[in-house]
Amino acid sequence: MSRWNDLTGGTSGEDYAARFAALARSGKDVHGEARFCAALVPPGARVLDAGCGTGRVAIRLAELGYDCVGVDLDASMLAVARRRAPRLPWFQADLAEFEPEALGVAADFDLVVVAGNVLQLVADGTVATVVARLAAGLRPGGLLVSGFGLDEAHLPVPPGLTLRQYDDHCAAAGLTLVDHFATWDADPYDGGGYVVGVHRR
Repeated sequence: MSRWNDLTGGTSGEDYAARFAALARSGKDVHGEARFCAALVPPGARVLDAGCGTGRVAIRLAELGYDCVGVDLDASMLAVARRRAPRLPWFQADLAEFEPEALGVAADFDLVVVAGNVLQLVADGTVATVVARLAAGLRPGGLLVSGFGLDEAHLPVPPGLTLRQYDDHCAAAGLTLVDHFATWDADPYDGGGYVVGVHRR
């Protein structure tokens, strides 16, 4: 169970995908996360999209030449991802219990991306466990990239995780801070209500 389950209450993957499709048609950039990640690792790098939803980030990175894997807890979201990109590996799993080897996937990702407020939406009390699981999936030198809101203006639920707590969880998992950014366009972090954190194993 997660805060996502409580929040969505039956919102389907189709509904979620339709919202982003409408944004794209209106001219909004819906590939900022993929562009950010592509600036960090070269094409061919192995990328895990953790909390991948309908696969928007992983699919775009795969189009750019990356070796992508997606994992999410929501079956309806994954159904959309599988329909859109049937050749990519998609797995249904709770991130707090994620073990790549158990799914037949090597735990040597060059980058793990956690977008879409995933870390604010996991079950209460499990963020440290999720961070540790994701860090364990990185090769030495690999990067964990996470973007999430820090205040009610940037979140669909009340904040449950502070930036200091997140950085502490990363440190406990053996990760070192590279930098904080305010947006997926890599604007410098100014203490505002949204952060993109980059940490290295």
